[in-house]
Amino acid sequence: FLSFMFIIASGQFYVAALVVCIKVGMFYEILGLKRNKEKDKRIPWFRTLNWYFFATTIYFIYGRILQHHIEVVHFESKLIGWLTDHHTFKSFALWCFGFVTFILSLEKSTYKYQFTQFGWTHITLLMVVVSASCMIKNMFEGMVWFFIPVCLVIWNDVYAYIFGRFWGKTPLIKLSPKKTWEGFMGGFITTIVFGLWVSYLIPQFDEMICAQDELTIQPFVRFNCEPHAIFKATIPLNVPKWAQKATADMPEMVQLGPKVMMMPFMLHTINLSLFASLIAPFGGFFASGFKRAFRIKDFGDLIPGHGGITDRMDCQIIMSVFVAVYRATFFKIAQDISVGKILSQVDQLSDMEKQELLSRLQAAMLQP
Repeated sequence: FLSFMFIIASGQFYVAALVVCIKVGMFYEILGLKRNKEKDKRIPWFRTLNWYFFATTIYFIYGRILQHHIEVVHFESKLIGWLTDHHTFKSFALWCFGFVTFILSLEKSTYKYQFTQFGWTHITLLMVVVSASCMIKNMFEGMVWFFIPVCLVIWNDVYAYIFGRFWGKTPLIKLSPKKTWEGFMGGFITTIVFGLWVSYLIPQFDEMICAQDELTIQPFVRFNCEPHAIFKATIPLNVPKWAQKATADMPEMVQLGPKVMMMPFMLHTINLSLFASLIAPFGGFFASGFKRAFRIKDFGDLIPGHGGITDRMDCQIIMSVFVAVYRATFFKIAQDISVGKILSQVDQLSDMEKQELLSRLQAAMLQP
């Protein structure tokens, strides 16, 4: 846990690197489910080709997300400029190269196996890389959109287990015989409470709520920004008298008066908590059914007693996609226009256009 918090404090770049490492492990584990080592030996570079498609997809999806956040180093670094220029076309060209290579590598005795692996690889990429892209997109709009959803899923998983372990009697679903209704409901209630608490605490730190327009590799960067309206306590909430009496003898910082002010973000976190406790667990049920179909206990053995990386990330996949969809549907934290985004557009202008822009800016600054 301390290592995870250290990476969170390091900044978006390092958290994104952690997400990529996790997705590499998931891709390896899921790809191995359909692997036939004997057939792989008869097909030169076949396994390498699968990882080539993985690298190409990472370049395409992450490039589209991060090119708008890259710190303005295009003027100094030819490599970064080359990677971002004509990014979509280059990504498609790389995929076409892999596609042609795949066709040329087809062996008559392994047609079915090779085409099955080709489809399996691309489905795995869709499930693994796309979900990771949602995580990265969320965190650059404010680390809070990555940290809180992850914590909600972990909290629900832990307390569903605790309630099920001590009070569980009624089976919940056949795919997971150990899951019980008591555990499911216990996780649901405690996740709502935890969500309210963490959504009050975390927004107190600018580093968690500030969107990062520019990508920087400098760790532990201090952020200062004007909090978005959803992070400001503007909703009055009447406190019942019994709650006021219950906290009357407590320390002053936790005493409740007749009214408390609530942040709109706390209401959004209730929605996130509902999804984390009612829908996200079905990602785990899906994984359970998936493992039963392949007659395996775990996706891997990297984590002793817990299986592989995929076993720990099954619920996080659907949760990250929900957060991205939720944000895109109901509100947008980052402003449409920012200095970083304008500079990324300026870099695409010709030298003459840049000179014209500079002249106009100088004229605008000189106006009274």
